Amino acid sequence: MYDLKKIIKKIKEIIALEKKGKKVFDKDVANALAIPQTTFATMKKRNSIPFKEILEYCANKKISINWLFFDQAIEMLAEETDKFFQVHYFADIRASAGGGAFNFDDNYEVLSIDKTIMNNITASSSEVLEAINVDGESMEPTLQDGSIVFIDRNQTNISKDGIFVASTTAGLFIKRIRQRADGMIELISDNKAYSPEIITPDEVEIVGRVVGNIESL
Repeated sequence: MYDLKKIIKKIKEIIALEKKGKKVFDKDVANALAIPQTTFATMKKRNSIPFKEILEYCANKKISINWLFFDQAIEMLAEETDKFFQVHYFADIRASAGGGAFNFDDNYEVLSIDKTIMNNITASSSEVLEAINVDGESMEPTLQDGSIVFIDRNQTNISKDGIFVASTTAGLFIKRIRQRADGMIELISDNKAYSPEIITPDEVEIVGRVVGNIESL
């Protein structure tokens, strides 16, 4: 469905503007996306889309991801908002899968992303999601260090199985969360090398459920 060669061509157009018309090569695109050149060449050959790296590139450059994928201009997004997810991407926030991290703030980029793309990434029907980075290895192999996770703030019921983002007195965590019979809250890692952490209910606020993720390369 997505053509990486066309996406590369558009990124080259952006880079060419920055380089004042100088010829732009695939290696320049690989560098812009922070992907090793040999890996990028293989991805191009296989038409394997680096969603995570493109998402970060668009957020940093303030570029419409829909323009890259579908030639959709900002005006089209305003007219057809029902076809898009609004993603608040906190590029500077790294929710910890192993230790403490910073809490949410107002420093985020708003990305309008076509539902065709998001349906390949998330399992949420919400039209507004938040995205942050994973820091640490305690949720491996489910979530890798450096991946991006999408959060649905409307889903905070921890009685349902799943992975949640929790704001605690020690920072922001991504864990499986369970309330014990004695009322205490257990933060559970998928990596068996990490023991569960136990805290009181007044020490934690459930931010939302993780409904999708994009792994780093």
